[in-house]
Formats: sequence, C-alpha cells, structure tokens
Amino acid sequence: MMTSPVFKEIVIDDFELREIMGEPNKLAIQKVITHIDQHCRQFISQSPFIVISTSNANGSCDSSPRGDQAGFVQILDDHHLIIPERPGNKRIDSMQNILSNPNIGILFLIPGLGETLRVNGKAQIVKNPTLLEPMAVHGKTPLLGIGVEVEKCFIHCAKAFKRSRLWDPDSWFAKEELPSAANVLIAHAKQKNMTSEEMAERLKEGYTKRLY
Repeated sequence: MMTSPVFKEIVIDDFELREIMGEPNKLAIQKVITHIDQHCRQFISQSPFIVISTSNANGSCDSSPRGDQAGFVQILDDHHLIIPERPGNKRIDSMQNILSNPNIGILFLIPGLGETLRVNGKAQIVKNPTLLEPMAVHGKTPLLGIGVEVEKCFIHCAKAFKRSRLWDPDSWFAKEELPSAANVLIAHAKQKNMTSEEMAERLKEGYTKRLY
C-alpha cells in the first residue's frame, strides 16, 4: 500500500476498518438486488443526471457527469441499460477506461429527491445503430453509447443531501460568489492571452450550439 506522510495515521486493512466503523445493518445488506425491477425503472426514467465511475487497468479512477432529459438512460431489459454518449470535449476518459476495465458504477439523481440509485455492473462501448438511433435528439444520433450489464442495484439514503442541503436554494451561494469556470480554465490551461470574457463566450457557444 502506498502511503503519504501528510496523513500520518491511516487504516491499513479491512479488519481495522471494520473495527472502527462496525458492521452494516441487515437492511443495508438485504436492499441490494441484481436486476432492474419496477422501482429502479421508475427511478431511472425520472433521472436527468447521473455520475459514472470507471477505472483503467492500473486502477486509476475517474468520475464523469452525464445529463439530458429525464429518462435519457435507456433500459433494454431487466439486466441491461445504455447511456448515450453526447458531444463533449473528446477526452473520452470513461470510454478509454472501459476498454481496459469494464467495471462501472452509476449514481442516478432526481432533482429534489435526497435518495439516489446506485447501479454497478460491467460496461461495453456500443456502436449498434439499432440501439443508438432511438436516442437521437434534434435528428442527431449519438455516435456511441455505454452499454451496461447490471450486477447490483440499490437505493442510497438521503443523509449526504440532508447534510449538504444540496436541493435547498437557501443554502446556495449567490451567483457572483461562485467560482468562474472561465477564470479556472484560463489558469489551468495556461491561456494567458485570453480574457475572462472571451473564455466565457467560448463556453457559452458550446453550451448553446454543441449540446447534441
């Protein structure tokens, strides 16, 4: 195990971890199912936003957001679903990970709902037109999709959302207090010759003209 001197005291094995955290209760164990039932179908059909987690063969991890109209993740049957790959920045980190390591985790969110749905399984990159064409938007069919063979589904409690007050507008920062994506990009990508206004306009163009 690689350790950092910054953290100084760390947990080194599962025994110690369980000794500190304790055992899960019966409900937490029994709630896991191995297929997409009617409850999962409703959740997925009402979710406009997901986070997918992947890792490559070396274990380097990545989490990536995906969003569209509610129900954009298509359920093919009780054990398979497909996520359309919409236009992005062409980094394709998630798909490259899948090529070397098919394990995937998906977190489904519904605005205003504290509970989330977690789905784990094995992923493949799909190019089958028969599956991709029904996911077309504005006449544009996704070039690829992420197909998932579901192994586990379970509801996750709302404690994180309660603590963070994520859906509570009263807890949100004022717009002028939020980080500037334009300024972050200029700094991180070392675009010293570009102004904040120019970068913001570039982002705006992508959001308005290249969503699909």
